[in-house]
Amino acid sequence: MRYRDMMHVVDLSFRYPQAGVFDKLSFSIPAGVTLVQGGDGRGKTTLLRLLAGDLQPQSGHICHDAAPLPVFWVDPRSTAHDHVKANDYLDQQAEKWPKFDRQSLSPLIEGLSLTEFLDKPLYMLSTGSKRKVWLAVAFASHADVALLDDPFAALDKPSIHFVTELLRGVATQRERAIVISGFEAPGSLPLAGLIDLGQ
Repeated sequence: MRYRDMMHVVDLSFRYPQAGVFDKLSFSIPAGVTLVQGGDGRGKTTLLRLLAGDLQPQSGHICHDAAPLPVFWVDPRSTAHDHVKANDYLDQQAEKWPKFDRQSLSPLIEGLSLTEFLDKPLYMLSTGSKRKVWLAVAFASHADVALLDDPFAALDKPSIHFVTELLRGVATQRERAIVISGFEAPGSLPLAGLIDLGQ
């Protein structure tokens, strides 16, 4: 069953000074889970940044089903909050997102094995643990659209399984979309949409 479209991309074109990336790319993002699939250097992260508004297309446009549409995005390489303790960062994000579900934080923290890191500044966390913090916020925020760049990178196997099950839950929702990037869909995760950028 296809649920309502949350975002529409029409004739999107973007290029870096050294190379073009997209030329008149069009697609819709429905509720559920959408995979942005492609090989290295095919523009997966660039596309998510365009959807988030971090980058502006040279032409074409991105339309939201409703305005304003809350879109969650954190560049997993970001160091902008490194001085903040993980616990404080979670509190800050709880204030930022109107639909943030504080009750879901405890099971998210437990499922992602974050408890022992909550009192540490983000710069002290490993790459995988920082990604877990971003993921906890992404799911607790209940943003209408969440953009997750390679969400399984640097995660341990139990966390990969936990995140997959979270995505499986979102896959059945009618009013929420999560867009993930990667080489392929994890396991038998049902996808509402696929944006294939090629290998």
